[in-house]
Amino acid sequence: MLNKGNLLSFLIVFFVGIIVGAGGVALAGRAQPTPIVIQPPVPTLPPGPTSTPGPLRIFVSGAVAAPAVYEMPHNGIVQEAIERAGGFTDEADTAVVNLALPLFEGMQIYVPTEAETAAQLPAVISEPVRSTGIELGSGGETAVDEPTGLVNINSADVAELDTLPGIGPSTAEKIVEYRETNGPFATIDEITSVSGIGPAKFEQIQPFITVGE
Repeated sequence: MLNKGNLLSFLIVFFVGIIVGAGGVALAGRAQPTPIVIQPPVPTLPPGPTSTPGPLRIFVSGAVAAPAVYEMPHNGIVQEAIERAGGFTDEADTAVVNLALPLFEGMQIYVPTEAETAAQLPAVISEPVRSTGIELGSGGETAVDEPTGLVNINSADVAELDTLPGIGPSTAEKIVEYRETNGPFATIDEITSVSGIGPAKFEQIQPFITVGE
C-alpha cells in the first residue's frame, strides 16, 4: 500500500511524463523548414566574332584598261576602283571623273573618252565670246562659262585655264606643271603633249588659246 510520500512522487513523475510527451508530439507536428537549394548560374556563351560587311561589287567600264566587275572594300573611292581596272586609257577624259567619290554597292563607274565628252559640248564657234558650256562632274552637268578672250597658255594660272571648254581643274594643273617642267609652249598645238589633252579636246580649246607674242 502506497503511503503519501510515494503517492506524491508517483503523481509528479506521471505529470512530468505527460508534459514531456505532449511537448514531443507538438515538436513532431511542427512543419519542417524548406531546405535551401543553391542553383549555380547558367553559363553564358562567349560572344561570337563580329561579322564584317562583305565587299562591294563595282562595275568599271568605258575608257579603262580592263573593264569588269570588281570587288572593292568598304570606304573605298572611285580612284581605287579605276586603279583595279588597270587605270585610264590614252583616250580617257580624266578631267570629268571625280576620283574622290565614295563607292557603294552596285555602283557603275563609266569613264568617257575625249570624243564622247566633246559630243556633249556645244559646237565651238570661230570667235571667242561668252557662252554656256557643259562640264561633267560628280553630280551630273553644271554650267560653266567659256573665256571672254584668248587665254595665254604660257602665263595663265589654273583658274584661267579652267575656263577653257573641257578643261577642268585637274587638267589645268597638268598644263601648268608641264609648262614649269618643259618651258613655255612654242605653239598652241604643243599643248596636246599634256596628259589628258588629245586631238578632240584640242579642237575644242583651239579658238580660245594663244602662246602670246
